[in-house]
Amino acid sequence: QVQLSESGGGLVQAGGSLRLSCAASGRIFSDNSVGWYRQTPGNQRALVAAITASGATNYAGSVKGRFTISRDNAKNTVYLQMNSLKPEDTDRYYCNSWPSWYYHWGRGTQVTVSS
Repeated sequence: QVQLSESGGGLVQAGGSLRLSCAASGRIFSDNSVGWYRQTPGNQRALVAAITASGATNYAGSVKGRFTISRDNAKNTVYLQMNSLKPEDTDRYYCNSWPSWYYHWGRGTQVTVSS
């Protein structure tokens, strides 16, 4: 069973930066599209950013120009560089395949942005 592990969250002031990492227990990312998601108030997952196997990227409008998703297939890891953070970015962030969620969700990583 593939396990996803998110890390890199924390408390940061508005305008600051964080780099999230998503590691998988198996070599699954190199052939799959991967997304970063945030948890909505309704306990659903909303896409923040996605990257395809070929490296094409897709961003939610609210983060475009501030966040950058990237992947390192050799390390089986996907990253989310978060710059110019805003208080409204505060949430728990998760990774999974995209657009369909093939894997069990990890515990996520909490991002808290203070004003």
